[in-house]
Amino acid sequence: SVQPGWYYSGRKMDTADVEWMMWFSTFREHIIFALSGHVIFAKICSLLALQYRSLVFMVYGMLAVFTSMGWAYVTLILSHCVLLYSISLVKLRWLCFVAGLITLATFKMEPFISWQAGFVTGNFELRPLLFYGGCGFTIMRSMSFALENCEKKDGNYSILELLKYNFYLPFFYFGPIMTFDKFYIQANNPNLTRKDGEMWNISLQGLLHLGVIMIVAVLLHFMYILTIPSDMKLLKNISDWALAGLAYLNLVYDWVKAAVMFGVINTISRLDHLDPPKPPKCITMLYVFSETHFDRGINDFLCKYVYNYLGGKHDNVLDELIASLCTFGIAALWLGPGWVVFIWAFLNCFGRNFELWTAKFFTMEPFISIEMAISESMSRRIRVVFNTFNFWTIVLYNVLALNSLEFANLVAKRLLLKGFPFTTVTVMFVTYCLIQLIKERERRQALIDDPDPIPPPAFINLYTPNFRLTKGI
Repeated sequence: SVQPGWYYSGRKMDTADVEWMMWFSTFREHIIFALSGHVIFAKICSLLALQYRSLVFMVYGMLAVFTSMGWAYVTLILSHCVLLYSISLVKLRWLCFVAGLITLATFKMEPFISWQAGFVTGNFELRPLLFYGGCGFTIMRSMSFALENCEKKDGNYSILELLKYNFYLPFFYFGPIMTFDKFYIQANNPNLTRKDGEMWNISLQGLLHLGVIMIVAVLLHFMYILTIPSDMKLLKNISDWALAGLAYLNLVYDWVKAAVMFGVINTISRLDHLDPPKPPKCITMLYVFSETHFDRGINDFLCKYVYNYLGGKHDNVLDELIASLCTFGIAALWLGPGWVVFIWAFLNCFGRNFELWTAKFFTMEPFISIEMAISESMSRRIRVVFNTFNFWTIVLYNVLALNSLEFANLVAKRLLLKGFPFTTVTVMFVTYCLIQLIKERERRQALIDDPDPIPPPAFINLYTPNFRLTKGI
């Protein structure tokens, strides 16, 4: 995974991340060309035929997909759109969901994968990735359309609206997923005025992403954090601190990658007067499972159509368990069934439910009386103790998905067993201080948003990140 890099520096480059290399090295010119064409056509359309801009987006997207993948692939995509549109006319949510999941499963299991992949011919290196990306996101977008059509009381949305939604090029191959209800309102909004300073913010965002891309390029030439975890012989000889830092930096890198890749797409969609899903929350700020996600688009989709729909108010243990099981089951299907994915889904599902069980437990006596007797700052310190273990649990669970079971197992053993007590206590104490700082930042932000909050009991909100306190650390 280490290949020749910058000639003038003599450094080799870490190329273990195929996705990053595709975006910002191998096929950089192709992607820039396609997205630049979209921006130019969108600008011309906004000047000449504003009322047809969503239609122009669709036409350009279909032409770009046809040019890169061929007419057979476009026909395959259209067939899936027509299938799920036809089912949506029945207006049964469960039927739309079942049909969508079965269709998605055909891209995850043989012999259906090989049969559908046969529609794409040629030796274009990028085509396999474009094939699976375009098909997978098409199914998810079509499911969103079908479910929103079920909620529409008067009549049905036209299939043209589905095609406009699906063939919007910036989102087509790589996401993020923007649910149909939001896209429909924003893409058909005749009022395209911008807020003061909005274009400046968009330009600043684009420059920020460019700067981050350059920083990552430097790091890939000097810190081989993606390749080292695959060398178990080397890992056994490095210090506990180096191993813990390597696990943490792998998650930071994945967050940066998601933020940049989705950020580039989001910058272009904001030029089209859309409000796309926000970048994921920084891994350093995550100490609760309820906010752990690297793709906010998929997260919003699952929360809207599965988790919140089945979980209700999320205060019932059984409803929460069913909702989270279904949510992570669909997430596992989306990622591609496999033992590592199943283990990751089970552990994260357990973590999410354990948070609720713990919060419910501490609402019982005598804990609720103790809560009323102690100060708010002390209750936060107690809560941060739980969050500290949560933080490293989140790190280990997601390292499992990003790297390997062997690497996650080694990190867990070194931190909890071989490194005990010195390494374990030291790492947990540093993490404890970090989460205290994060909570203080969130507390101050909450006071700015709501200067006169009424704080609920802290133990009840044991894992709630935005719990508002009136006292400092």
